Amino acid sequence: MPFAHTPYDGSKQPFSVGLEPLCDADWLEPDDHFKAHLERKVELLSKVPRSVFRAEPETLAAQGEVLSLVRNHLAEHHPAKLDLAGTITAPLLETGFDGSHDVPDLVRAALLAQEDLVIMRAGPDGYRIAAAALCFPSSWSLAEKFGQSMFDIHANVPGFNNGRMGAVVSRIFQNLKPGQLVGRFNWSIYDDADLHHPQPKQIAPQIDEDQADMLARLFVRVERQTLRRLDGSGDILFTIKIHHDPMAALARDERRALLATGLRQQLLALEPEQLSYKGLTAHRDALAAALDSLAA
Repeated sequence: MPFAHTPYDGSKQPFSVGLEPLCDADWLEPDDHFKAHLERKVELLSKVPRSVFRAEPETLAAQGEVLSLVRNHLAEHHPAKLDLAGTITAPLLETGFDGSHDVPDLVRAALLAQEDLVIMRAGPDGYRIAAAALCFPSSWSLAEKFGQSMFDIHANVPGFNNGRMGAVVSRIFQNLKPGQLVGRFNWSIYDDADLHHPQPKQIAPQIDEDQADMLARLFVRVERQTLRRLDGSGDILFTIKIHHDPMAALARDERRALLATGLRQQLLALEPEQLSYKGLTAHRDALAAALDSLAA
């Protein structure tokens, strides 16, 4: 079902850290899109492996640790999904990856879950991306960001490096203890159903010609992010689960007034640089009006 997570309903604030503790049973989140998401991962890893997987050679042990974590979690909490994953991903695992039959452990782990998996490692400039299986980026490129520090990765995020957010995130990464599991949400709006979005956010110019047409062609994309420290390597494992919900389904949801009103209020509250970052500058007013009509 769509709208499993709705951080735009007023319960969360955009452009804030907003981390909350999670229990281990809720770490990974397989849903009805499990098969479709894993099939898309197999396609991307087969066709554009260098775009969706990068790893420093020294991360092999950490990658193995992630594979064990993911496999053990699914075996305990979602055994049917673990069996299904093996069936879906067998062709890629049997034929090899990126010109080699030696499939990296982080790729194997990413082919068991809908989540993307990123290993963050401490260094002189703070934590950096040391390895990642990132098939479903929300408007950022792994090829560009690989090896960069947290501050460089978020250089274009309003308020991250020149506000409190960057310092807060840095302290969280430094102080996160093994066994702790925390999560947060982001939301954005896109005009197509593709999960793989390495390009900057930008809605097509003609999409606001008609309110009904606008909502029918847009998607609310929610990132569910989790952080945990790996016991062995001490690295941070960052997971990203994408919920890509068609806004047309809002009209059929019993919470449509609440969700449409909440999203409209958050849109109207965004500052100019935040609107630009989300690619909504040209469409904010038309989208707010469409949501207002839907709420009514």
